[in-house]
Order: sequence, then C-alpha cells, then structure tokens
Amino acid sequence: MRLVNVNGDISEDDPARAEEILTALEESILPQIEGDFGVAWNLAGLAEQEDAFLNDALVGFLLCLLGIFLTLVWIFSSWTRPIVVMFIIPFGLVGAIYGHVAWGVPLSMFSVVGLIGMTGIIINDSIILVTTVDEYAEQRGLIPAIIDGASDRLRPVLLTTMTTVLGLTPLLFETSQDAQFLKPTVITLVYGLGFGMVLVLLVVPAVLAIQQDVGKQFWAMRHALAAPRRAGMVAGLSMLAVIGVAGLFAATLGSVIFTGGVWSVLAGLLPMTDVGMPVAFGLFAAGSAALTLGVFVVGALGFALRRRG
Repeated sequence: MRLVNVNGDISEDDPARAEEILTALEESILPQIEGDFGVAWNLAGLAEQEDAFLNDALVGFLLCLLGIFLTLVWIFSSWTRPIVVMFIIPFGLVGAIYGHVAWGVPLSMFSVVGLIGMTGIIINDSIILVTTVDEYAEQRGLIPAIIDGASDRLRPVLLTTMTTVLGLTPLLFETSQDAQFLKPTVITLVYGLGFGMVLVLLVVPAVLAIQQDVGKQFWAMRHALAAPRRAGMVAGLSMLAVIGVAGLFAATLGSVIFTGGVWSVLAGLLPMTDVGMPVAFGLFAAGSAALTLGVFVVGALGFALRRRG
C-alpha cells in the first residue's frame, strides 16, 4: 500500500483560526481529495492526540460522576437524593457554552478540563444547600425548610462562587499567547460557576419540591397496589392506567424513535402521512391525559355507586 505523509504546523497565535482550519480539513478538503482520487486519509498528529485526550477525559468524567454519585448515596443513605444534587451539572454546562459563544472561542480539550473543575464546585454548593434543607426539614415542613435553607445558604454560595470568578476574571482579558490557550478553561469556570450559582439557589430547591411531589405519587400508587382487598378497584384502575400509558408510549414516541414513524394501525387513523416526533409527542400527551381523566372518572363513579349501595 502506497502511503503519503503530509506534515504541517498550524500557527498557535489564534486558537479560533486553528480550530477553523482543522474543521475545514476534516469536513471539506480531505473528503474532496478522497472523492476525486479514490484515496483514504487519516488526520493524525496533534489532532489525533486531542481526540485521544477527549475520549480519555470523557471516560474519566463519567467515572468521576459515578464516584460522586456513590459517595452521595452513602452520605445521604438514599438513591434518589443524590440525583437532586447532581441535577445541576447540565445547567452549569449551559453557562459554559454561552461564555464560549460570547467570546467567540471554540470548545476544546481545555474546556473539558475546566468543566471537570466546575462540576466539583457546583456539586459542593448543591450538597451544602441540600444538607441544610434536610436539617431544617426535621423540625418543619419541607417547603418552609427549602425557603429558609436557600435564604441561609445564599451568602456562603455567593462567596464561594465570587472568590473563584473574580480571581479568574483578569485572565479573560489577558492577551498573551499562553493565556489564549488557557482562555477556554477560564471561560468554562467563570461563566459556568456564575450561571451555576444562580441555578443552585433556584433549580435545586425546585427539584427538591418536585421530588417530594413525585414521591407522594409513588407512595400513593404503592399504597393502592398493596391493599387490593380494601381498594381493589383503585389498584386495578392504577394498573390499567400504567399499562395504557406504556402502550401509548410504545405506539407513538417509542415507535418513532426505533422505526421512524408511529404504529401502522395508529398511522392509518391519522389524516396526515408524515408523522414526526412533535406530532407523536402531541399524540402521547393528549392520549395520556385522556386516559388518566377517563380512569379518574370511572374511579369516582365507582366510589359514588359503592357509597350509595
């Protein structure tokens, strides 16, 4: 096999331009050469090393999240409470992406390094807030505990974030060559932590309240299914609703995900031929609402007839 090596260096003065050149090579220039001359190509060197680093960083990041989750499970003695703490991580990524767009800097391996550091700080703030809310909830209701906990932890979370953000802000305006390569890390930390601080005080309390509401629904369902003699009709209707919603999901969203269209029998009843994900979601939502309402009406009528009898 004849092999031709083409070597070259990209100027390090402008990381954004270097990323643009690599993108043009991978998506335009090299594929065009492959199509014109029937040759295979492989982009190696620093690009190959960067891809290897990103793959290793992704595995390390997932293992880090797994370790954090297991540690929180041991601390909170719960499998669901750590989800509340870690729920904030994707929102911190939103701030980091916004910062890269605002500064016109592409995401790179240095952004991944900053993301890992940002995750630890955001989770630390979430742990402090959730722990405070749990301590207050032992003596009062959860909603008053959430309000008091968020108010009491405002200053510590604010100070923790501002000391890091203000300390790194001067690096954003540094013009030296070394600072340009560190800028993705700095942007990730500054914008991710700044955006995450607000979300820690807003999203985490909201998720705690949502978790309580969802927990009540599961408790009610387990209570209904565990007492078939005293509430046989409720148990039957609950199971019927669960099976119906699951079947409706399989016929709409599930079918679109795996086959590209809704169930053929259901598609024959629709006036349109091209049914995508939005229409499937609308069908699933409307069908679930109708099914739930129907089960509720049947249950209410059954209880009313039983009382009269």
